[in-house]
Amino acid sequence: MPSQPNYHTEAQSRRIITGKARGLQLTVPKTYDVRPTADRVKESVFNIIGSKIIGAEVLDLFAGTGNLGLESWSRGAVAVTFIDASKESLRLVRSNIAKCRAESDCRVLQGSAPAVAERLAAAGELFDFAFCDPPYNKGWIEQIIALLGRKSFLRPGGYLVVERSAHNALPELPAGCELVRSSRYGETIVDFICYNML
Repeated sequence: MPSQPNYHTEAQSRRIITGKARGLQLTVPKTYDVRPTADRVKESVFNIIGSKIIGAEVLDLFAGTGNLGLESWSRGAVAVTFIDASKESLRLVRSNIAKCRAESDCRVLQGSAPAVAERLAAAGELFDFAFCDPPYNKGWIEQIIALLGRKSFLRPGGYLVVERSAHNALPELPAGCELVRSSRYGETIVDFICYNML
């Protein structure tokens, strides 16, 4: 039986790129169950976001290791909410939050991302940025975008940042949502969707 690729070795480079926790190495998975965003993609995403992240409230919908949410925090986001259905992923997230000493600014919630995001929106919680980096080709992006159309978890002018496979088309956007930028990095595409309440 062929051995599994050593993903842990490849993933060791996962780090906070800049800000308060610059250079900190994140705890990463030893298997393919979690797919952290590559450093070069993450750096490009945050270069595009720029200073808008300062003072922002952030939702990390498929937290994985907490990679995107903690980079946001390091660069000046004031509060980050992490969602993941996996107990193992949330263990990694909590470990990385502790490494960053970011406990007072972070919250970790277990559950299906669409369901938890809908519950937060129903409670009146809105965010400036939401990162959507789910397992590829599982229908999660479609569910999150559909939710944004009927019960927004974003403030007007907020952004949903979607990471998807180049082989997976972006679904049609609901009214009030606008694709403002789409960038390709090899087999990965990152879409910036702005929510403007009608």
